[in-house]
Amino acid sequence: MISLVGRPLSVVGLVVAATTVNLPLAKIHPETKPRPAWYETWRRFARNKPALLGLMVIVLLLFTAIFAGQLAPYDYTKTNLDLSAKPPSAEHWLGTDVIGRDMLSRIIFGARSVVFVIVVVATISLSLGLVLGAAAGYFGGWVDTLISRTIDFLFAFPDLLFIFFIAATIKPGLVAGLRTLAQDNNMQWLTDFVRSGYADYLVVMIALSVLGWAGLARLVRGQILALREKEFVIGAQAVGVSNWRIMTRYLIPNSLAPILVAISMGLGGIALSEGILAYLGIGLQPPNPSWGNILADNIGRYWRTWPEMLWMIFLPFAVMAAVVFAFNFVGDGLNEALNPELQ
Repeated sequence: MISLVGRPLSVVGLVVAATTVNLPLAKIHPETKPRPAWYETWRRFARNKPALLGLMVIVLLLFTAIFAGQLAPYDYTKTNLDLSAKPPSAEHWLGTDVIGRDMLSRIIFGARSVVFVIVVVATISLSLGLVLGAAAGYFGGWVDTLISRTIDFLFAFPDLLFIFFIAATIKPGLVAGLRTLAQDNNMQWLTDFVRSGYADYLVVMIALSVLGWAGLARLVRGQILALREKEFVIGAQAVGVSNWRIMTRYLIPNSLAPILVAISMGLGGIALSEGILAYLGIGLQPPNPSWGNILADNIGRYWRTWPEMLWMIFLPFAVMAAVVFAFNFVGDGLNEALNPELQ
């Protein structure tokens, strides 16, 4: 019998037997556990160096806001006219303002004001946006129509014009009502809160929250509309799962990636709005420190004095810009880490 190459099979067998090669055995590795999803997300996020830098700035902002009383070298309300508008020195690292207050202490306590505004506005906006956006997208019909028309109505208002309206009409009566309530019921904590000036600011923050939830609700509505016809939602409805549980257990968790990106980028806008409102005089009022009112106190006096006093304008502006850029960088990093189309 002849093989395909024209040689007797017996000869081929002898050749194969004579040329046996000892091959090394392949290593058998033990089974490794798959890495959790959060680890892969963090690994992708950590590859974005600007996002890591932004995260460090945000952590520094939170640390400064929490421990402002321990970090500030001086009382931010203490004045000394003998040290008016002094440049940076060993005693005052960032100098003093026109009435002798320490600039470093005021900027440190200004971080607390920014974080306070971000937490209040983001909490209210997130709560309203998630609930109303999910309800509009899931139920549809008249619920969707009512919420969508409300969103369109809010988008029709210029933000600053709406806040000016709130500050001129609603804020004085509300603050006076809180003051009366505190006096009639002997509520010392409420009296201190009204006197601190934060009660005025709270009204403005509520106005920011009323405007801020609309964009988030529209995003959530779009995500829910894309998910509500999926098989896992139809299966949950078929076995009698309640609408509330479907939204909170299945729909909103599967929509979190774009929502987290939108929130992280929106936080920078909240910080910028806080500074703008304080600069215009309808935000936090002196002597309470805010980066916006620090800028407003100095820009009218020193913007012409180049370069001797320009640092008094540059410092609060640079800190505010760094915080806004930090939130935007973190938002870009989250978008790259959570968006499957960019992976």
